[in-house]
Amino acid sequence: MKLFPDDQRVGLGGAPLGNLLGEVSDVEAIATVNAAWDEGWRYFDTAPHYGLGLAEERLGAGLRDKPRDAYVLSSKVGRIIYHASDAAMDDEGFAVDTTRRRRWDFSRDGVLRSIEDSLQRIGTDRLDVVFVHDPDDHYDEAVATAFPTLIELREQGVIGAIGSGMNQSAMLTRFVQEVDIDVIMLAGRYTLIDPDGLDDVLPACLEHDVQVVAVGIFNSGLLSQPRPVAGATFNYEPAAQALLDKANKLADLCESHGTTLPAAALAFPLAHPAVAGIAVGCRTPEEVHTNAALSRAEIPAALWSDLKSAGLLRNDAPTPG
Repeated sequence: MKLFPDDQRVGLGGAPLGNLLGEVSDVEAIATVNAAWDEGWRYFDTAPHYGLGLAEERLGAGLRDKPRDAYVLSSKVGRIIYHASDAAMDDEGFAVDTTRRRRWDFSRDGVLRSIEDSLQRIGTDRLDVVFVHDPDDHYDEAVATAFPTLIELREQGVIGAIGSGMNQSAMLTRFVQEVDIDVIMLAGRYTLIDPDGLDDVLPACLEHDVQVVAVGIFNSGLLSQPRPVAGATFNYEPAAQALLDKANKLADLCESHGTTLPAAALAFPLAHPAVAGIAVGCRTPEEVHTNAALSRAEIPAALWSDLKSAGLLRNDAPTPG
């Protein structure tokens, strides 16, 4: 299935709607979804993991009045949300105080329950894409039960496409080569500062006709501003000095060409022929509008050749234009 319209290859990543690294109100979260819609974004991604179901609920509320056939919706399996007897703050990066908890489950029953729970939370009749989420320590279970269950559902027409979403490329490469999947969600491993997906998973996707949704393109913050700010993070941890230095050099060249680091970061992954589109995590309408404007920015072709000449970008990286 086609994940993104030809004229709009940017979609909304749903993790911030689940209070990732800070609270967002229900009103602001729903306004963020509406802002994405107003910008023409028609791909929306979420997961049970994000805010222990909160992101799914908020995304569903934002999409409730939108024509269901007009957008592509993806969620994930691998974590079951259940209720405990007492409320507690989440300990996996989401600012939620809740009785909800999560546990790993890649079994057939777990996959089926996860999908049913997601449909209930989102308030929709179907998921267009389902990803096996973060099976880093669960390869055998994912291959033995999770993927076969999703393949069965795809063959029945219950879901349109299946794949896996991870922060690493090595295991994703194995899935592309060994499992009949349609798409992967590659988080943080094909970015302006970390394009190492070129070594394994992107060539594999081209060989096996697997689409890529590139996410984490700002590497959790390092590339999100015209110049790295104090305390900038890479993979949700304080960025090492070497990465800060590289990001500042990238920013220098972007500025010399009349553009910005985040504009170049948004444009870069879209040039690879395996990349169908990108999903950008936003927590406010303002962030949506800012990123949408950046995605429309004209990037001088000379920037890419200068980045390669300066050793700041791999020579084998496809570039826009």
